[in-house]
Amino acid sequence: MNIQIEPPALDNTPARLSQAEIKGIIIGLILAMLLAALDQTIVATAMPTIGHELGDLNNLPWIVTAYLLTSTAVTPLYGKLSDIHGRRIMLLVAIGIFSIGSIACALAPTMLALGLARGLQGLGGGGLLALSQTIIGDLVTPRERAQYQVYIASVFVISSLAGPILGGFFAEHLHWSLIFWINLPLGLLAYLMTSDKLKRLPRFERPHKLDYPGAVLLIAATSTLLLALSWGGVHYGWGSAPILTLLAASVVLWLLFVLRLRSAAEPLIPLVLFGNQVVRTATLAACFGMGTFIGLTIYMPIYLEGVLGLSASQSGLALIPLMIGTVAGATLSGRLMVSIRHYKRVPIAGLSFSLLATAALAFSARGMPQYMLEILLALLSLGLGMLLPVTTVSVQNAVAQHDLGTATASMNFFRSLGGAIIVAVFGTLVLGGAAFAPGGSLQHLSPEAIAALAAAFRLVFVASAAGLALALFFISAMHELPLHDRRA
Repeated sequence: MNIQIEPPALDNTPARLSQAEIKGIIIGLILAMLLAALDQTIVATAMPTIGHELGDLNNLPWIVTAYLLTSTAVTPLYGKLSDIHGRRIMLLVAIGIFSIGSIACALAPTMLALGLARGLQGLGGGGLLALSQTIIGDLVTPRERAQYQVYIASVFVISSLAGPILGGFFAEHLHWSLIFWINLPLGLLAYLMTSDKLKRLPRFERPHKLDYPGAVLLIAATSTLLLALSWGGVHYGWGSAPILTLLAASVVLWLLFVLRLRSAAEPLIPLVLFGNQVVRTATLAACFGMGTFIGLTIYMPIYLEGVLGLSASQSGLALIPLMIGTVAGATLSGRLMVSIRHYKRVPIAGLSFSLLATAALAFSARGMPQYMLEILLALLSLGLGMLLPVTTVSVQNAVAQHDLGTATASMNFFRSLGGAIIVAVFGTLVLGGAAFAPGGSLQHLSPEAIAALAAAFRLVFVASAAGLALALFFISAMHELPLHDRRA
């Protein structure tokens, strides 16, 4: 069933922006997106060193989980608040909170303090990518939007190349706190670049109000689920009282949240959006595809350092194909989307190769020539990169302009939720299958520990293949709507 949202009741569109003004705004958005994108890639290669220096490798996943938990939970709030108060003010708020959280991360003396600081950082990071994509949706038509994916891809080119190398270099030769201090000049520059330019942003809105009970239920349901997945099999047994209590609480809270969505006058995530077949299937495809990519990005450094014996710097270099493949796939898919009718065939083909590459990794998890590993990582990420622009543009193409913020944020929410769940599952597989000595080093594991870690990563790669298979299924099922020329 295809349901189109009704046209906006109020259109406060200012004078048409010129192409030069649009490009100027997008440059400012690129800087804001770079904050979030760089933070993901730069943290990955430094994680083992952070765990070693803080003497707590077993709680290492909280560096990622705490960030994903808060950033996931608040993503729909940013979408709704931007529909109410405007994109500019909410983007500036996100930049400010993210920068404050970065300072707290850099000064954290323990893993607990770092996890809490990462949670604060996530409160800002949850708005950066979603709002930037929404603003681009305000500025250009869906057909033009696919072409602008090259600008978005440039963000990931920089973060993919610089992030792993900088993270490994800072951790090995300087200090890991620099991976957070570097956010401050970037945050200041992003603020200066966007504050004035976004005053010219077109506004398509109608009266909205925030569903506070729904927001509370969403945050609570997400938090209890991620806590259960993060602690299960690592700190507590899956059948233990704490885990069963968290899972039961999460089920109840999710049910209450769904009931709230059905009864609220203006729900936080309008169910009518997911009555739209394109929104529903594209969101699920992005959820499983990009969730798998996030999970692999986070835990591959542990595999590279623990199983293959690479240093932090070498691990950063080894991750470059995983990052570059994503950028190349996104750029290729974005360009082809405007020139071919059946644009979803591109990610279908790409994800098929990704699935084969992941199966090969699972088959040879104990060891393979490094050049072969790099080829497989590049093929895996190439297909995942092809998925991102198609799902984003398809969702934005399927809804009305005044609900663009809510629709984009909802898609990003479920994509982030998928990433958070998959990261938690991967963490359980890795940490539950291999014991790390507190304060130990991944470069000095015993042969038995290396074998156990390799076996754990075989399960991770099998789980990744399952996630990619689901992404392939949903993108294949998505309806292809013509890209229209509606312009902000």
